[in-house]
This record gives sequence, C-alpha cells and structure tokens, in this order.
Amino acid sequence: MQPILSTHMFVNQQLHPGLLEMAARAGAEGVEIFAARQHFDYTNREHVEQMAEWFRSHALKAFSMHAPLFPDREMGRSGAHPVNLIHPEKARRIDAMDEIKRALETAEQIPFKYLVVHLGEKTDSWSQRTVEYAITALEHLGAFASPLGVRLLVENLTSEATTPEHLALIIELGHLPQVGICLDLGHAHTTTGIPAAIQAVGPQVESIHVHDNKGFRDEHLWPGDGNIDWQATMLALHRLPKDPALVLEIHHNLGDDYQQIQSKIEQAFAKVR
Repeated sequence: MQPILSTHMFVNQQLHPGLLEMAARAGAEGVEIFAARQHFDYTNREHVEQMAEWFRSHALKAFSMHAPLFPDREMGRSGAHPVNLIHPEKARRIDAMDEIKRALETAEQIPFKYLVVHLGEKTDSWSQRTVEYAITALEHLGAFASPLGVRLLVENLTSEATTPEHLALIIELGHLPQVGICLDLGHAHTTTGIPAAIQAVGPQVESIHVHDNKGFRDEHLWPGDGNIDWQATMLALHRLPKDPALVLEIHHNLGDDYQQIQSKIEQAFAKVR
C-alpha cells in the first residue's frame, strides 16, 4: 500500500518546500494537501505556482487534496461558516460547492488524483433530504473535477449522515460510479467500529486515513498511541479487492518536537505497512 502523508499536521503554518522535502525523506511517496487557506492558499496564484514548480522538479507527487473545511484563514474562528455540502439552506450549499471548486482548480497546476470530500458537519442527521443534497453536490463536483483528472472520494465522519453504510447508500442511490470512498480509520473506530466499516465499504475504498484514538474522541494520534488493533486492521485492509493508499493524517497540535517528526513519520509508516 502506497504511503502518503497528509499535510494536516502542518495546517497552522504555510505549506513550503521544506515540509515536502521532509515528507520525502520520511518515506512518503506522495502527499495529501490539506486545503486550508492559512496552509495551502488555493486562492493565491503565487503560492500555488510556487508549490507547482516544486512538484514539477521532484519525485514526490501530490497524490490527493483534502477539500476545504472553512473558507477563511482561521478555520472558522473569524465567524466564517463551515463548508457544508448538505446544509439545509441552499445558499450555504452553493457557497460550499464554490469554495471546493476554487481548491479543485489548482489541479491545473498541481495534478492530483483524488479530492477527499466531507459531507456536512458533526451534527448533521440522516434523512431523505440529506441524500438528495449529497447526490446533487457529488454530481456537480464530479462533473467539475473530471476534466481536471480528479476523482471524488467521500470520507466517513462521526455524524449519522456519514457512516460508511450511509455513504455506500448515497453512492448507490445516486448511481455515482465516479465517486469512491476514503475510509477514515479513526472516525470508524469511534463510531461503527473498523471491522464493520470495512465490511460496509471495502470494495469502494480507494484511500485510507490512518490515525489512532482511544475510542471516544477523534484525536488523530500517531498509530499505536491509541487503542486501535493495528495488526487486525492491517490484515483486514490487505484483503480488500483494491490496493488503497495509506494516508497518515496526524493532528497538528500534539506537541511533537519538530526535530523528531520525521522519525515519527517513518515509524508510523513502518507500523501500518
């Protein structure tokens, strides 16, 4: 399984070549760029071109992008509404799609294979309207992403609307073969459980978010610092019909010594191979 590093752990600082070079030294074969404006400003042509130039001249590639969660530079602390594709208000849904399309457009300069999308927020419930809004958003974004060579992946979260079973049903009811699933192991561990999640969506999984927790909160810990059974989990993942990438997605505020992060990334990749 291809080892990928999410830049989420550096979300509070601007993405720069030094971070990408460290990812390569740590054994990552690609990165998932976390599209947050204070980190990767997809609206800033100069920043996008700087990153594009680096990728064009290095072996490490942009494997995927995580869609924006907020449209501001403070992750919502400025009062900006979250990016929510299934919000009850139509204007909010349109704003969310527009923000995601701004990030998607960077694929013209920085080619990436997948866009990982959140459907809603933690409190979103499951209903017929949820299904309708989700299908509409995925159809619209999929049509925008396809000419750019990008495939959409929906991620299981911790809400009722985004369980693995419900994501599979949305894809089925919407007849959306152009949409796959990013299985987030940490989210599954705190909700349905990892074995049930794999059983529900296994054939549709194309990318896996790897992080740990103790089963109660979405902590994004290093593998082994929580209580996920990694041996059993990796055995199950290796039985999947596809060979998904393993995207290490660690929290940005664990207090890690910057000088030790490279070795911790290396150890994490070794643990989950």
